Amino acid sequence: MASLKMISSLRLSHPKSIPLSHTQKPLGSNLFQTQTVKFSTTRHVSTLSSKHTTFTTKAFFWNKPKHHHDCSSTAKVQELSVYEINERDRGSPAYLRLSQKEVNHLGDLVPFSNKLYSGDLQKRLGITSGICVLIQHLHEKKGDRYEAIYSFYFGDYGHISVQGAYLTYQDTYLAVTGGSGIFEGVYGQVKLQQIVFPFKLFYTFYLKGIADLPAELKWKTVEPSPAAEPSPAAKAAEPHATIPSFTN
Repeated sequence: MASLKMISSLRLSHPKSIPLSHTQKPLGSNLFQTQTVKFSTTRHVSTLSSKHTTFTTKAFFWNKPKHHHDCSSTAKVQELSVYEINERDRGSPAYLRLSQKEVNHLGDLVPFSNKLYSGDLQKRLGITSGICVLIQHLHEKKGDRYEAIYSFYFGDYGHISVQGAYLTYQDTYLAVTGGSGIFEGVYGQVKLQQIVFPFKLFYTFYLKGIADLPAELKWKTVEPSPAAEPSPAAKAAEPHATIPSFTN
């Protein structure tokens, strides 16, 4: 009797799970069918749960916000022009012929440091400091190709670092790789113009990623030419013709 009551209870608890035609089958058959329905129901719920999980995962990625970085081409560009002049008073450049060849050859090193003047040649700014590694000597062009790594020092304002190809026979562009002081976070490029190699060079920086340059670093540029020379006061580094704590 206890078994009969239990089976009857099972049938009543799931009246819709068992087809009417199954009610005429033996008790053992009804019990087996009930268990099958339970398994099927559980499996169905599991499938729905799996689908729900998949949907939730996809929705998470669909709704994930996208962060768009500002395109560097739209960043503000500031120009800064300077002269680099070798006045033959710094022992620069030094040629280290590591290749031990009679002509310039791959691997030769050229450390250097020259004086830096404003684009209007009215102020002494500081110095350049760096090294060039000879990559190729081009006899037909009567010049060399170097890989250059160097910095421009602007006294209390900080410095700008550059790297790239330095060609002794034509103008070129180098990458601005960073800086310090007011130039912290700077990037962009600089055009190098050979005026009288290796004694007089002119640079035009195209700077991005920094605040507006101070008025003291803005001037009307003197057109590059072999005749261009710093003012006597700038050459003498007189106080009114230098920037604060100019690098010497």
